[in-house]
Amino acid sequence: MKRNVFISILLVSMVLGACAPKAAATAAPAEPEVCATDEYGCAKIEPGQTIKIGMGSPMTGGDASFGIDAENSGKIAVADAGEFKGFKFELVAEDDGGSAEGGAAVANKFVADPTLVAVAGHLFSGATAAAMPIYEKAGIPMLSPSATNPDLTKKGSKVFNRVPFTDADQGAAAAKYIYDVLGFRKIAVLHDGEDYGKGLAEIVKSSFEALGGEVVAFQGITSKEADYTPILTTIAAKSPELLYFGGYTQDGSVLANQMKTTGLEKAVFFGCDGTYGADFLARTGANAEGSYHATPRTPPATPEKEKFDKAYKAAYGIGPGELSPFSWNSYDCVTALITKVKEVAILGADGALYIPRGALVAAVRGLKDYKGISGTYTCVQMGDCNIQGPQFHKVVNGAFVAVN
Repeated sequence: MKRNVFISILLVSMVLGACAPKAAATAAPAEPEVCATDEYGCAKIEPGQTIKIGMGSPMTGGDASFGIDAENSGKIAVADAGEFKGFKFELVAEDDGGSAEGGAAVANKFVADPTLVAVAGHLFSGATAAAMPIYEKAGIPMLSPSATNPDLTKKGSKVFNRVPFTDADQGAAAAKYIYDVLGFRKIAVLHDGEDYGKGLAEIVKSSFEALGGEVVAFQGITSKEADYTPILTTIAAKSPELLYFGGYTQDGSVLANQMKTTGLEKAVFFGCDGTYGADFLARTGANAEGSYHATPRTPPATPEKEKFDKAYKAAYGIGPGELSPFSWNSYDCVTALITKVKEVAILGADGALYIPRGALVAAVRGLKDYKGISGTYTCVQMGDCNIQGPQFHKVVNGAFVAVN
């Protein structure tokens, strides 16, 4: 009897145990653990969203050719990147006007977008300087194709990096070329008053004087005016052999044209990487003949360059390097940023893509022996990633011809 009672109790216990609710299994967290420890957290890209790369540049106005060219190149880079773990990349280009105010406005817009993870830019130094602290706070890495003011990498920024030479390199090289190669000993120097143009002009002045040359005039102009004849007439009275200008195409073309009517007909116009491009030639016509301009060095012929050049020409009807000298740099910047995103991104259990922002900042700064179309890049501690100096071009028969 006792045996039967025991068996009955055992059976009831088993039935009740089977009917009791089971403890829920602990679900694996959708967000990777690194997101909790990353300095800036993670960008979360939901399925169906794109991974956005920003680009801030002048898209309208007298210097728009720089921004249009950079966007053209960036779009090809995004197309070449294809999909990554089921997600597509997107280039978001915004017009910053090349100004400090515009740079800050675009940066604030970009940091408000949680799916924007990096910026190829900004292009102009003044806009870059204003945007930098905004990206610093948000943990968004920058890789600029063309911001060359030396002070940009002296600010201790963790997020700012660039691939062009600096104005310290360009200014010293220009002064040496003018003194040693062209043989001039007496020049005038003008600038547009902006971070880029003024900084570059100051370096040209000090470098030329250190070589033994004479700078008979050093002056800033009011940018985007239509008439500089009073300034040029005053300078003409000092008989410079050459006029150097630090600034951009819109102002440089006006100066080059008005030199021909203000007593500076025999003086050579020497511009910079900010005055190079088809827009300068179109604005000055025959007045451009014999002028000099700086650019990054033309990339060597490689299968990668040939592929890009063909794609650019097919898409836009003109060749890279015609609108601005930064076509290849712009492509390299977008491609490098995408490469680093792919390195740090993690696919979550929920199907979303997580990009640790601090890890991405460190990965971009850690670029080492990265082979782009324009050359091989390694970023040093403060964010300078290129050791190549400038190439100078002379306008001959209406076309830019490399002279060094």
